[in-house]
Amino acid sequence: MTWECRHILVRGVVQGVGFRPFVYRIAHERQLAGSVRNLGDAGVEILIEGPDSVVAEFLDALRMQVPPLARIDGMDIRLSEPSESIEFVILPSTQDGGGAGQLPPDVATCDACVAEILEPSRFTGYWATSCTDCGPRFTVIESLPYDRPRTSMSEFPMCDACAGEYVNPLDRRYHAQTTACDTCGPVLQFDGAPIDAVSRAIQALSHGRILAIKGIGGTHIACDAMNEMAVKTLRSRLGRFTQPFALMAREDMLSTLVAISTDESEEMRQPYRPILVLHKKDGAALDAVAPHLHTVGVMLPYSGLHHLLLRALSGPLVMTSANMPGRPMLIDSEKITTELQGIVDHTLLHDRRIVARCDDSVRRKVGGRFVFLRRSRGFVPEGLERHLGDAPILALGPESDLTFALYDRGRITLSQHIGTVDDLETLSFLESAIEHLRGITRGALPRVIACDAHPQFLTTQLAQQLAEVTDARVVRVQHHVAHLASVMIEHELASCVGIIADGYGYGMDGSAWGGEVFEARHAKIKRVASLLPVLMPGGDVAARQPLRMAASLLLSSGREKGCVADGLIARGMNPSEVGILLNQWARAINSPLTSSAGRFLDAVAAWVGICNERSYEGEPAMRLEAAAVLGEVIEIPFKLTGSPDMRRLDVVDLFARLDQLSKSASIYDVAATVQESLARGLASLAIHRAEEQRIEAIVLSGGVAYNDHFCSRIREIVESAGHPFFTNQHVPCGDGGVALGQLAAAGLGYRLMPDSEDPLNNGI
Repeated sequence: MTWECRHILVRGVVQGVGFRPFVYRIAHERQLAGSVRNLGDAGVEILIEGPDSVVAEFLDALRMQVPPLARIDGMDIRLSEPSESIEFVILPSTQDGGGAGQLPPDVATCDACVAEILEPSRFTGYWATSCTDCGPRFTVIESLPYDRPRTSMSEFPMCDACAGEYVNPLDRRYHAQTTACDTCGPVLQFDGAPIDAVSRAIQALSHGRILAIKGIGGTHIACDAMNEMAVKTLRSRLGRFTQPFALMAREDMLSTLVAISTDESEEMRQPYRPILVLHKKDGAALDAVAPHLHTVGVMLPYSGLHHLLLRALSGPLVMTSANMPGRPMLIDSEKITTELQGIVDHTLLHDRRIVARCDDSVRRKVGGRFVFLRRSRGFVPEGLERHLGDAPILALGPESDLTFALYDRGRITLSQHIGTVDDLETLSFLESAIEHLRGITRGALPRVIACDAHPQFLTTQLAQQLAEVTDARVVRVQHHVAHLASVMIEHELASCVGIIADGYGYGMDGSAWGGEVFEARHAKIKRVASLLPVLMPGGDVAARQPLRMAASLLLSSGREKGCVADGLIARGMNPSEVGILLNQWARAINSPLTSSAGRFLDAVAAWVGICNERSYEGEPAMRLEAAAVLGEVIEIPFKLTGSPDMRRLDVVDLFARLDQLSKSASIYDVAATVQESLARGLASLAIHRAEEQRIEAIVLSGGVAYNDHFCSRIREIVESAGHPFFTNQHVPCGDGGVALGQLAAAGLGYRLMPDSEDPLNNGI
């Protein structure tokens, strides 16, 4: 029998997931000698020594029996000189190393810890216990390697009982950096008092009161979801009169609230515990929670505190992010108390510092697959391994629903949800989040900074400022090219035809793009088709008042001004405003052209009376989709115009047909028909181009791709024509995925053709 020693460097999600005690156990079971330790770049180094056949068994176990939250992306194994070690030990972490590992995301409290919280144990009733298989990571870490002194738990020295478990390699809490109990851990307080904090919160919620509840990566505002008066009061105080709220519910409550399939139930139970958008059940009394919609976002409890609250309540809770409109979620206890005065009746806070904000992730089943509407808690800072060149890159995303992304040494790291960066407070959050994420990934200073092509976005201006400090090159990526590139890099596609159905993106011709078909061959991108552009009277105002877009479409079809004016006034528009609108359209004043699919759907929703004013992002299209669920598709023809180099789906003609249809069909049938017609029209344009150019893959991205019927029909039409279909799976298809596409476009040198042979960063 040959004696051998192996040096192993493991890359992947191998810190903060019980990987070292796992290695210790499988080595100890086989009586092998050696050591294991964390490296500062988040990789793990193993020295293993013993008989060659037993070492081979160890390597098999290492690959096949990883802990639940761990993931091995790669292992470098080489022979090493035998040592004089006679036992296997866990060494202290070091900041040396050359791997490219990852820190795992925050995950839900595991079943074993929940049982200890809810049943007799030394952790009974304690809200913040965790082990190596669960709890916060990303939101508490300040720097690598991931050890307690480098987290916000450093402020809570362990008691003897916790310390004993922490140093025992065979214990579930061995080196669980957030382990704690009510003797030594963070303290929960109700209105500033620690006595009976949970029971007092339960009593307040039961009596219809509104609470601020500080959690793992942020703060929720909560109330009894079944108490209509409490929900209406919360809406009034927040000024969110129709925006849907998310629910948190025990699993046994779901059957009376939502229609849920087996795979949706399994998705909800995953360790990342997303908000999952589900169909409401008839009679579920959720109109106050998600008005005018057929769906509602629901999540299961994911922290010990949530389990303690929900166990004692008879119904679900509204759980909405604690922030004022457009501002970052509150995480500081003092600010929570002062800034939510007049909004919440009570506070349920703790004294553990939140290092990094991290909103709840939101997922939905669209086109038969689960997709992200928001990618944040439970997934960040996980990323992708892709080669985008040698230069480190920072991609800043667009302006709304923003995430950013980092690239360094073959790894893409995606940030948490940041929000809409149109004010200095959110911009400051973005800058601090970049520094935090770059710090914990040990990323190099960027040599390339990618941003949106829109010259007025704060993120575009930030890109220039950062580039001047770091001597980096700025690459401006057209918004919809970034959407396209995000799908291409996810699925590693070299060529495709891409349908981008979106709300708004700054077009390279100065117009507002949003319903586009692109041809991509390696790094060359060509815009080959779109919706027929129409004027957008009032510019951005038309997004908030979609009747303006309806008027533009009707006027473009030749409808008389007086008839259009009468229709607008009948739908609630002020006569003086109607006059201004008609003048803007006639003279093209502050009326850029737009090919936006989102604005077209908004116009239909407004004209047929579903939603004539937007109070939150995406409202008209979401309410249109909800209405369509109650309708039947009535097949109407669509018209294609334009030249062979730029074909157009004639939405002016389509809108006129839908207007005529609305005189004999229900608004529900019109809603179903417009989704179907838009899907068929765009799919036809894409398939024609793909077959003409002999391109196989067809992809879909953009905010409209969240619409289940729209996405499903495009997928069916594309696949029935014999083409493989792809959409975003790893990032949202909306603006939350744009940063990934910006990275790909900047790193791989994508060029938008044929208007200019210049690279993307030269042409706005």
